[in-house]
Amino acid sequence: MKLTYFGHSAFQIETNGTTLLFDPFITGNPHTEGIVTAADLEPDVILLTHAHGDHWGDTVDIAQRTGAQVVGIYEITQYISRRHGHDNVQPLNIGGWWTFDWGRVFMTYARHSSSFPDGTYGGFPAGYILHLEGRCLYNTGDTAPFAEMAWYGEDHDIDLCLMPVGDCFTMGPEESVRAAQMLRPKRVVPLHYNTFPLIQVDTAAWARRMEQAGFEPAVLAPGETLVL
Repeated sequence: MKLTYFGHSAFQIETNGTTLLFDPFITGNPHTEGIVTAADLEPDVILLTHAHGDHWGDTVDIAQRTGAQVVGIYEITQYISRRHGHDNVQPLNIGGWWTFDWGRVFMTYARHSSSFPDGTYGGFPAGYILHLEGRCLYNTGDTAPFAEMAWYGEDHDIDLCLMPVGDCFTMGPEESVRAAQMLRPKRVVPLHYNTFPLIQVDTAAWARRMEQAGFEPAVLAPGETLVL
């Protein structure tokens, strides 16, 4: 299984012969320049944490070109079906599981907001806990720490957690350590940072903070791949 990071909150997982693409903000993302374009991506599945433009991104163009299944909170799947005629969707809601051919997915709470670029309500923001090839990955989505993370840490043996660290709109470095202490992941990858001025963060300092707390940080450069 391979995870490739494209910057901000966009990343790809190749697992069980299936390519999963999360939050495909590619066009207009300064991290992707010279690394990847939306036209380069051929996912089988697109998973969305919420509807903000820096996560929704190129979803419509990629989904219509590839026929990829779109997974998200109910309101997101209804939006792309009704507004864009893309009916290959799988709706979920907070606390729900779904078993796909490629793995099993649990949709988690996320402490954030959600609306589409046109202002349409985007449903509740979410995260995903994925069980793939005997491994557990948790993409927290855009969030602050919340108490139920302790339950997730008890119920799932999390091998890799992807969490935002850019502050201002999500948790920052200090709060991400608190989240890790509840989730108890084996490794932590930071997301949602250094894309625009309001979310600038020193990732080296963040990594030191994580190590001091007893966790293994993995700061990925855009385009870098991690084999799990």
